[in-house]
Amino acid sequence: MRVLLVTAAKRLPDLSTLYAELAKQVDLQVMRLDKQQQRNLRKSLHAVDLHSFTRVMLDLPIKNVYQQTRYLSGIEGLLVYDEDACQNYLHNSRWQGQFSRFYKRLPRARILVTGASVAARLQGEGFNVSFAPKGYDPAHQYVQPDARDLTQRDIELGFIGRTASAAYSGRKELLEALASVEPLQMLRTEPGDAYREMLNRIRLFISADVGLDEYMAKNFEAMACGCVLLAWRQGRDEAAIGLREGEHLLLYNSLGELREHIAALRLDPQRAQRIADAGRAFVESHLSYAHLAERMAAMLAEPWPMVPPATGWRGLWQRLNFL
Repeated sequence: MRVLLVTAAKRLPDLSTLYAELAKQVDLQVMRLDKQQQRNLRKSLHAVDLHSFTRVMLDLPIKNVYQQTRYLSGIEGLLVYDEDACQNYLHNSRWQGQFSRFYKRLPRARILVTGASVAARLQGEGFNVSFAPKGYDPAHQYVQPDARDLTQRDIELGFIGRTASAAYSGRKELLEALASVEPLQMLRTEPGDAYREMLNRIRLFISADVGLDEYMAKNFEAMACGCVLLAWRQGRDEAAIGLREGEHLLLYNSLGELREHIAALRLDPQRAQRIADAGRAFVESHLSYAHLAERMAAMLAEPWPMVPPATGWRGLWQRLNFL
């Protein structure tokens, strides 16, 4: 199966390892486009024989492609990979509802999103949506030999990541509330070695994906680096991913419940070590980029939806809305 992947030249986070793993599963050709090229796909892909590919996979920010549905709707075998679709349902996101409008104008495409709850809501709107969680790159995130024993780590409570965006307002509020009563360190690092080394210093990683309806990649990166993960309960996603509360991680729905978990782990360091080890083993077995590439390849091989072209006034209305 030949697959054309169209992605960003300087994509963040970098999924090069994921796509290298996908290339082991399918005959993959990768096109990396800069921002200007992304905003004119018709021109950027003009010289490409799209009919020679079984599937065309689009991994680009919606802000650069949402006005190009007239062109995209004509591509056979189109898969839209979207790691930001949770913003479709965030009241404080400028993209609330925009993902639904974008997908509606691509009736022959399949959509792959990274949240099980988000996928279910989009399916309820009638879209052909599949779910695959975000994962981690084992070449860059792993537990270091001197950090396997949690008692050797010098940061008890830590979080690494962004809080400034409006989409993360719930995260910011919860982390600041915890920091006011516990010795939480809210940290930022450069990607790569600095990020891994910092994760390997943290015993309890405080995840606060409040209101996002999915697990961000940093949860699995922290688990891969041997942290105990304390995560905001998402509801549907734990079972969809296979995470078991109390075995792979600890879940909470309030600041009080989070503090109870922290206090209990302080009294039972052996339990903390068991959860850290089990969590790391789980992500290594299920959520590395190699495992996600297998899931992605299997989905690409599935039959594609066939939507007959609309005619008459309905067809005219749709074409006008694709403009």
